[in-house]
Amino acid sequence: MNPGTVAIVVTDDADIPLWDLYELSVAYTVFGIPQPDLADRWYTVRLCGSRDAPPPEGAPPAPGGSGLMLRAGYGFEDLVDADTVIVPSVPEACITGERPFPAGLIRALRRAYDGGSRMVSLCAGAFALAEAGVLDGRRATAHWQHTAELAQRYPKVRVDDSVLYVDDGDVLTSAGSTAGLDLCLHLVRRDLGARVANQLARRLVVPAHRPGGQAQFISTPVPATDDESLAPVLAWACERLDQPLTVADLARRAAMSPRTFHRRLLETTGTTPLRWLLHQRLTRVRDLLESTTLPVERVAELGGFGTSNNLRHHFVRHVGVSPVEYRRAFPGGGAADAASAAGRRRAA
Repeated sequence: MNPGTVAIVVTDDADIPLWDLYELSVAYTVFGIPQPDLADRWYTVRLCGSRDAPPPEGAPPAPGGSGLMLRAGYGFEDLVDADTVIVPSVPEACITGERPFPAGLIRALRRAYDGGSRMVSLCAGAFALAEAGVLDGRRATAHWQHTAELAQRYPKVRVDDSVLYVDDGDVLTSAGSTAGLDLCLHLVRRDLGARVANQLARRLVVPAHRPGGQAQFISTPVPATDDESLAPVLAWACERLDQPLTVADLARRAAMSPRTFHRRLLETTGTTPLRWLLHQRLTRVRDLLESTTLPVERVAELGGFGTSNNLRHHFVRHVGVSPVEYRRAFPGGGAADAASAAGRRRAA
């Protein structure tokens, strides 16, 4: 399966502040480096920027810039026929409205969206999608430092500042920094399956999957000491997903009361014990459906759902298709995600 062309926008390729390079490099790292041992076909990446002439040699860097010049190999017009368009962070002046977005960029984003491209923003890239009208009437997010400005400037956008990323089908937005990496891995999971995404995450030394609904800001992101880490009990649970597990079981293993364990997990991961456990079970099931020919009844048992009916109920609710339909999309262990393959590009 060919996951298609990914066009990554270089909004200000004359002089890029170093802090704006993170989301750009995240997108390129995930989609622009072939992984032939993980998938037969990988993404084709274009860096798309302005065709304007670069500044004169020796010209001083722009205010707030780094003096780093990045010349994109493609123009904004090359966004239009891409399967996926990704807009990383944009210049601060564009966020505040002190400087307009390049007119060519906004036109190209709108044409790409109208033509059926999957539209993605990382961090403040949401401002460019909003300016193009792509986010009108949609739920979207950005870094929490920018969400108030986004909501004020674009009142038609339903801004949610409490999540890591929002998957609205053909339009996806993320919060800043690491949340952009979460969203990129989520796209790989949609396109190539959970197994490929998990292996890629392992290579990048990041968690295999943080759900988009996880909170942006966590009260205690790093435990004070190793003794306070929940990692051992969570790893213990992941090894026993086929067994009945309750919050009381997890709390007992962590030597905490159920109430304390619930609070600590919520502070650490942004989700509740039951939701965390359900997510791990669904991830295990997706892996088994992609990589084995085990009967669905056996997959349900190994995933901790007990029966195929119970598995189907949760799978349809959270993935969007039945386990059988999902498996059909992965002949031989690799193909498009059933929930998104049918609508990758809308009719123009």
